[in-house]
Amino acid sequence: MKTLSEYAEEHGIKYRAAWNRYKAGKIPGAFQDGFGKILIPENSPGRPEYTVCYARVSSSENRKNLETQAERLCAFCAAKGWAVKEVIKECASGLNDRRPKLERLLKNKEVTRIVTEHRDRLTWFRFNYIKLLKESQGCRIEIINESANDRDELMQDFVSLVTCFTARLYGLRRSKRKTERLVRELENENNKVIKDISEIHNREKA
Repeated sequence: MKTLSEYAEEHGIKYRAAWNRYKAGKIPGAFQDGFGKILIPENSPGRPEYTVCYARVSSSENRKNLETQAERLCAFCAAKGWAVKEVIKECASGLNDRRPKLERLLKNKEVTRIVTEHRDRLTWFRFNYIKLLKESQGCRIEIINESANDRDELMQDFVSLVTCFTARLYGLRRSKRKTERLVRELENENNKVIKDISEIHNREKA
């Protein structure tokens, strides 16, 4: 590994210019460690770029969204000037740690860049471990949008999460009933908040 300062010196450019290259994704394999230092694999100059787009939805019911999600990823890469070598589309919960397509992607050490829409497309938990693993292989993970707001997708994954934990406590059948009850309570509470806000707004107008 070499630092960004060493990279700048080798290429006869100023540190700021090297920094701009890094931010633009033009230094294959470069990544920022936990201390904020930018590191570049020694074999980076001769390593061909290998960009992969990863799209995921929670179930086959959202397959239409899967296609449009993949299209947005490709459009983003085109705008950045990155040639997409592979597009991976997967139907599975973000809580599922047995996703064959994601596993194959993580094992592929030729990949230099993974582009995905939200970090929860890769995983709901321990994202930094995946990031650290790929950075050690000289691969950057590009997140297009750090804030996820797809309500249906979030609810599906939330139900999976609650079911998973309650199953350990109460057994599968009871956990399903408890999860369904909890979701209904959350939806009722959400509707109540919206109703209260509406009433306050109407009183202020009056």
